[in-house]
Amino acid sequence: MSQKLKITLVKSMIGRPEKHRKVLRGMGLTKMNRTVEFEDTPSIRGMVNKVVHLVSIEEAGNEA
Repeated sequence: MSQKLKITLVKSMIGRPEKHRKVLRGMGLTKMNRTVEFEDTPSIRGMVNKVVHLVSIEEAGNEA
């Protein structure tokens, strides 16, 4: 099984460029302090790297 990432929106997207907003909406982060969980894939890592200044990332362990 692959690793999971817990991603939480910690800063507001107000006043941010539309590209950043689209990335956050694509991940399902529409409100502050909302957390989503994804598989750790290169595409998700790329999305996170675009908005790393707005989110908090935790690596969750494997759950069986």
